[in-house]
Amino acid sequence: MPSEQLPQVLHTYQNHHLDSTRWGPYSPQDDDIVISTSLKSGTTWTQGIVRELIVHSLNSHDSDTPERVPLRDDKSSLWPDWRPGAADIEALYEQLEAQAHRRFLKTHLPLDGLPFYPQVKYLVIGRDARDVFMSLWNHYSNYTDDFYKTLNEASDLIGKPYPRCPENIHAFWHSWINQGWFDWEQEGYPFWGNMHHTQTWWNYRHLDNIQFFHYADMLADPKAEIERIASFLGFEILDEALSGIVQHISLSAMRQRDREAGHRTIFKEGANAFFFKGTNGRWKEVLSEDEIAQYEKTAAKVLSPDCARWLEEGRAVLS
Repeated sequence: MPSEQLPQVLHTYQNHHLDSTRWGPYSPQDDDIVISTSLKSGTTWTQGIVRELIVHSLNSHDSDTPERVPLRDDKSSLWPDWRPGAADIEALYEQLEAQAHRRFLKTHLPLDGLPFYPQVKYLVIGRDARDVFMSLWNHYSNYTDDFYKTLNEASDLIGKPYPRCPENIHAFWHSWINQGWFDWEQEGYPFWGNMHHTQTWWNYRHLDNIQFFHYADMLADPKAEIERIASFLGFEILDEALSGIVQHISLSAMRQRDREAGHRTIFKEGANAFFFKGTNGRWKEVLSEDEIAQYEKTAAKVLSPDCARWLEEGRAVLS
């Protein structure tokens, strides 16, 4: 495919959370995996699934299963665009190059800010924006003072400081659905564009190395979606191993492992804040008719009709 038909980097994303320039030193391998979500759409969940597929692949002829630890402690899956991460970017990529297993990375970058490689497999996870908002509210409103300091008091902060979460969920909704952090975005404040993220990937969904998965589908039938992920990534998985993966990556299991590890630096309630309800539809009891109309107006600006339908309804609309 001619290069002009492939995704191109159009924007630099740099704020309190993100720095897209940190992908500059990345040197892809032919079997690399990149998991991309906007936020609160099943990122850690998908990392857990991919990690389990790799573990079972490595141990397909070995009865011993290696000890597993929460992904945010386990450095097997790196997040290059995380600005407050390791200050030494060279050390991060040395760590990546030293990995002997199949490499899988995470990003929250839209495709217009991420270098694209035809030899890399990209998993894109989407979720209804209204469900993202409800999960994000719990996430944002539980940040600790220490985490605000981590984001805002570093010498490498680019742009405005990260604002404190409003006390009122409706105030947060108004800014999040009507305002972008970056000039080219129309929603997502004070993070980054949520719907914009999905649309940039959706525009290239015809490429063989990009595959879409939906949070609601993963909730409804995790076994089927794990099978789809395994097939896309080229893993052969036995039914017995698949059942074990389904149990291992359940919300309750992941929350328990995260609780055992602590993680109170970022969230006031630790794992209970990071892995909250994990359900959809809670926005129906919170958002008013006017607020839902705001969502529909912004969605019509940012999303193509087919992308909007997919985000709201999942894989069923593609059948």
